[in-house]
Amino acid sequence: MSGQAGGPDERKVVVANRKARHEYTIEDTVEAGLVLTGTEIKSIRDGKAQLTDAHARIEDGEAWLYNLHIAPYEQGGRFNVDPRRRRKLLLKRKEIDRLYGKAEERGLALIPTILFLKRGYAKIELAVARGKKLHDRREAIAAREARREQERALAGRD
Repeated sequence: MSGQAGGPDERKVVVANRKARHEYTIEDTVEAGLVLTGTEIKSIRDGKAQLTDAHARIEDGEAWLYNLHIAPYEQGGRFNVDPRRRRKLLLKRKEIDRLYGKAEERGLALIPTILFLKRGYAKIELAVARGKKLHDRREAIAAREARREQERALAGRD
């Protein structure tokens, strides 16, 4: 039953960082939990979150997420917190150590790519990514355009 649509392991994507795939070359991904307040999870369930400019860092053996914007919950009142506060990421020690080793490597960053709900819990997919240079982005765009042209040519022959 768990493999079917609507099963317990199904991911409901709340927000995706589509720019990340354009601006970075993704080398590895890991799924992490988030420490949130009650009003934050309600706001996420309403789909009011933004991953733009968000990034993660390993500090003092713990993983932290910065600049994830979660809009204040409308009925939250005094229980709402700062929308851009840093949030702790829940990862196993081995994963933190592995990510720390990769994040210390020159040119690599920890970028969140997807914020989703799984079994009612908010989770984030973190990517170990290397920033693309301007010429790399242009090459990727040129390759994508060439592929589209080929598909159009093939579709025209049918």
